[in-house]
Amino acid sequence: MLDIQTNLLNDLRTTVVIPLCQSDLTGHAAITRLCPVIKVEGRAYIALTQQIAGIDRKALGNEVGDFSQYRDDIIAALDFMVSGI
Repeated sequence: MLDIQTNLLNDLRTTVVIPLCQSDLTGHAAITRLCPVIKVEGRAYIALTQQIAGIDRKALGNEVGDFSQYRDDIIAALDFMVSGI
């Protein structure tokens, strides 16, 4: 899971996440603009933006890194999903 909610809302019980899927499981079916590739500990994952969800923070595992370098790609994917541009 990729937690995309701002840290300003850390006091909320829930957070917004984008599920991740190993890139080798998706084949060539992923729409790259909607589903950017995210590297986690050297492995490629596809962000399944269309499956965005709000979940209880207790359902999250341990944090594995800072993925702010993908900020533009994630925001572009959210914009594409919502507005088509």
